[in-house]
Amino acid sequence: MTIQLPVIGMAAAALLASALVALLTTPVVRSLAFRVGAVDVPKDGRRMHDHPIPRMGGLAIFFGFMLSVLVFLPLTTQLRGMLLGGVIIVILGIFDDIYALPAVPKFLVQIGAALVAVLAGNKILILSNPNVFSSDPFWNLGILSIPITVFWIVGITNAVNLIDGLDGLACGVSTISSMTLLVIALIVSEPETAVLTAALAGGCIGFLPYNLNPAKIFMGDTGSTFLGFILAVVSIQGLFKFYAIISFAVPFLMLGLPIFDTCFAIIRRLAKGQSPMTPDRGHIHHRLIDMGFSQKQAVAMLYVISAILGLSAVVLTTIGVVKAMFFLAALFAAGGVAAMLFLNHNRAEGHTGKESRGTSREHKGTQIAGNDNFFGEEDKSDK
Repeated sequence: MTIQLPVIGMAAAALLASALVALLTTPVVRSLAFRVGAVDVPKDGRRMHDHPIPRMGGLAIFFGFMLSVLVFLPLTTQLRGMLLGGVIIVILGIFDDIYALPAVPKFLVQIGAALVAVLAGNKILILSNPNVFSSDPFWNLGILSIPITVFWIVGITNAVNLIDGLDGLACGVSTISSMTLLVIALIVSEPETAVLTAALAGGCIGFLPYNLNPAKIFMGDTGSTFLGFILAVVSIQGLFKFYAIISFAVPFLMLGLPIFDTCFAIIRRLAKGQSPMTPDRGHIHHRLIDMGFSQKQAVAMLYVISAILGLSAVVLTTIGVVKAMFFLAALFAAGGVAAMLFLNHNRAEGHTGKESRGTSREHKGTQIAGNDNFFGEEDKSDK
């Protein structure tokens, strides 16, 4: 395991350049969002901010990422396909943030964008066999590589979109996932993946000061779907091509929080006889808010969970499967004990305190990002 200093320097430069561009362009994008009507107006129970907030902030992340990548990386066929697919996703997101597009057209465009990336060579050709006792260590997907890759890209695109329900949540989780993949890329000597993830993390870091509670701007579908799309494609380039167990486990650890929330949302809605696209208040972040946590506390808890999963992914690539599993179990045990102590402390404050917090939220409003959509769940806010 040799980490090359020039690669670290280039990744750091890509991160700083992307962060600076995103930081400087976010106020411009915010003004533009007001002008074109990309504004989230609180009209339904899932959106509890008490004043209109502009969306489309993901455009600043897009600008930072694109400029950094074009400066620091040569345009290979695979990279062209990923960037072109990303442009399609961003254009779709802009229109959705302004006009609240229906589900089916959005879903079809997302599939089209995924196909653009896949046909340019960004494909999952092999999968490691999760059965470590099998004589066949990996599966060659053959013709199934295209539909499986499209499914992965579209699924992660919407999974990140789905968790964009609190100020700074999706942006922060995407930053943690990007930094996780950056560290892994450096460990396994993947310089192109390192620069790509550094540029993506930089764009998120530059946008985050405007998106943390109380948010001055939401990233909207423009940002959340773009982040999910890029993370999905980069994970294919950097992880799925290895003939090792990490090629199966690491992407699911790295993106564990949005994947779990998406799967749980689909199961929950189907169990109720609803469409998987039906909006609700059953997501992890909603449940934490309903338990009495402030928005900052809820976001911090989800950051910690995402960081634990990301750290476990890094450990898995360095010390082996068995040790990594013990490490993950120990981290979650420690986290569970800490969470129980914290919850018990909250209960000890008494029922009166909870009612007081609930009343405060009802009258003042808890500012929750207005982008809680899955496969084009339609936005109910007026534009």
